[in-house]
Formats: sequence, C-alpha cells, structure tokens
Amino acid sequence: MMSKLENERPMTASNYIPKQPTYIECSIEKTLDVIGGKWSFLVLRELFCGTKRFGELQRKVKNISPKSLTDTLRHLEEQGVLERTAYPTVPVTVEYKLTPKGEDLHQILKEMKLWAAKWT
Repeated sequence: MMSKLENERPMTASNYIPKQPTYIECSIEKTLDVIGGKWSFLVLRELFCGTKRFGELQRKVKNISPKSLTDTLRHLEEQGVLERTAYPTVPVTVEYKLTPKGEDLHQILKEMKLWAAKWT
C-alpha cells in the first residue's frame, strides 16, 4: 500500500498547464481534494481580488485562526492553486497570489455564490 507521500505528485511547471479531459468523472471528489477544507473557499475569495499578505488574509477571513490559515495556504500551495513569494525583509514579507489553476476556480465560486443567493 502506498503512503500518501509516495502517491503525491511533485510540483512542476506542468501543474500550471491545463489538461484537455477526454473523460469527465461524475464525482466532484477530485476538485474538493484540491480545494481542501472549509476555509479554502474564503481564502480563494480574497485572493480573487489580488495578491494578499498573511495579515491581510487573516483580517479579511473572519474567525480563522493563524494555524488554520497557515494550513489552508500550505494545502493550496501544494495543490498548485496559489503561489507563495517571500521577500528578504525584516521581518520577512510573504505574499500569496493565485496561479492560473487557482484563477480558473473563480467562475465555479461565482456560480456557488449565485446559487446561495437564490436558494438560501
């Protein structure tokens, strides 16, 4: 049985090249695995507006703990949804921005927002 680490794909430039699917599964499980936990949607919402620093994200995403935000950002970075850039300042300045893969989620989240406005 493969461990999770053996099963993960390393980050490469090919993670930023979209695939042309020949077969689309009926499950959204893969998308949910990429997006991750409940905080990811709110972090993505903020990053759709542009590059943000950690403190900005923490202020914008209400009630998220620093640990949860860190875990969410790491997960999204590992999945190729966002890029983390650290600048050699004192203290270190870190910025987060969406990759093309992350930007491609914008329309999906817009549709979810419209659905919620209509049905909730």
